[in-house]
Amino acid sequence: MRRAVWLMLVLWLMGLPAMAHESRPAYLELNETAVGRYDALWRTPLLSGMRLPIALRFAEGIRTVVEPVESELNDSLIERRVIDAGPAGLVGQRIEFIGLQASITDVLVRVSRLDGSLTTTLVHPAQPWIEIAATPGAFSVAGAFLVHGIQHILGGFDHLLFVFGLLLLVSNGWMLVKTITAFTLAHSVTLALATLGAVRLPGPPVEATIALSILLLAVEIARKNRDETSFTLQWPWVVAFCFGLLHGFGFAGALAQIGLPQRDLPLALFTFNVGVEIGQLMFVAVVLSLRELLLRCRLPQPAVLYARPIASYGLGTLAAFWFFERVSSFLS
Repeated sequence: MRRAVWLMLVLWLMGLPAMAHESRPAYLELNETAVGRYDALWRTPLLSGMRLPIALRFAEGIRTVVEPVESELNDSLIERRVIDAGPAGLVGQRIEFIGLQASITDVLVRVSRLDGSLTTTLVHPAQPWIEIAATPGAFSVAGAFLVHGIQHILGGFDHLLFVFGLLLLVSNGWMLVKTITAFTLAHSVTLALATLGAVRLPGPPVEATIALSILLLAVEIARKNRDETSFTLQWPWVVAFCFGLLHGFGFAGALAQIGLPQRDLPLALFTFNVGVEIGQLMFVAVVLSLRELLLRCRLPQPAVLYARPIASYGLGTLAAFWFFERVSSFLS
């Protein structure tokens, strides 16, 4: 019965990336190059080759100095322009995202100023506009990066599948706590080191190796299914710690895309990491709750018999696909 439950959870997880494809965030970047003048970059994701119907609208007091120029990437459309908001800049000005309320897409807004301050805000469909505020206080920075951390881990399906693989691999409750804790500590260390510039690794190879770590975990799950033993099965927390160091670089890459406010860098880094841990615990709680719920259901005997092998092979197949896809992307 437990095997069939794990299979159903694996199939559910494998379907998440497809659903998430529709909710990739749009992105607006505003860089102040002179007093009141900004370089604007507006990126909207493509869905099945079509642009999401979201339009950018600036307040009436903001004039376009250089007309928009569009370029198309594989997964998004990029629009660049130069705007002038006057001597007061963008503070107090409203930017609207027409059509956002009818979608499931968020918009990440990043504003950098001449004084070196940097703010990032996530705009949701429920409130499809943003009013640019002055340099935010510590509480605002902490709240924003806490939310960024939670949303990043819940949208990072490779990280979630690795955690799910740990749940498949470790059945002992106390050992599971040690294993998840080791993974958390490890990626917290490399997240901090990479973000602060102490260690640097190129992003594409890191992402490919993260996929490989899931594949290796699937191999160990298959060994467990055959009642074999290995170092990973005996010391899963050690392996989780080693792979966690790798996953931390993946988190750092995502954080670099958001941008850290230099004035509140330690606070932003800390709260982002806390958000990642909260999101990870939420995921573990949901998986374990669904597992207990499904255990109460009566499933056919064939499903119970073949569930665990299918689960491990399904996890490995998806990880292998990601690995070759990511390797080919930076080798081409």
